[in-house]
Amino acid sequence: MNIGEAAQASGVTAKMIRHYEAIGLLAAPPRSEGGYRRYDERAVHTLRFVRRARNLGFSLDEIRDLLSLWHDRARASADVKALTLRHVADLEQRIAELAAMRDTLRLLAEACSGDARPDCPILADMARAGPGEDGGGSAEADRGARGSVTPACDHCPREEDGAAAT
Repeated sequence: MNIGEAAQASGVTAKMIRHYEAIGLLAAPPRSEGGYRRYDERAVHTLRFVRRARNLGFSLDEIRDLLSLWHDRARASADVKALTLRHVADLEQRIAELAAMRDTLRLLAEACSGDARPDCPILADMARAGPGEDGGGSAEADRGARGSVTPACDHCPREEDGAAAT
């Protein structure tokens, strides 16, 4: 089958098929006399495998390892399980990081009055964060006596100075 047919049969775009060939995830297929790529069922099966692994969040390097294990009939299932559990641990860490980002953004949004005034605790928090800082939880820690977030820079007006717009 040609690349379009392989793409349709596998659910992987033709562009990604070419990319997977270029990086060695998929062996370069034989070509027709006209120079067109010709794919067989094995290639389509490999593409489906790669698509499923990508949908599960595996990196290209992890997929390369999975493909190697898949093709190795003498593999130990323990190797596949170990790779999968490492991926699960990475996912759990990313989920925790995303949850922390969500919580920080929720706190910042709650600290924002959302009115016509220019002071914005969300922007102040982002302006204050230094390299490698995520600003996590800062909205709560920086609430002033009137319940707002203190602006981040020295030239920004502070509500407690009476300089905030009303």
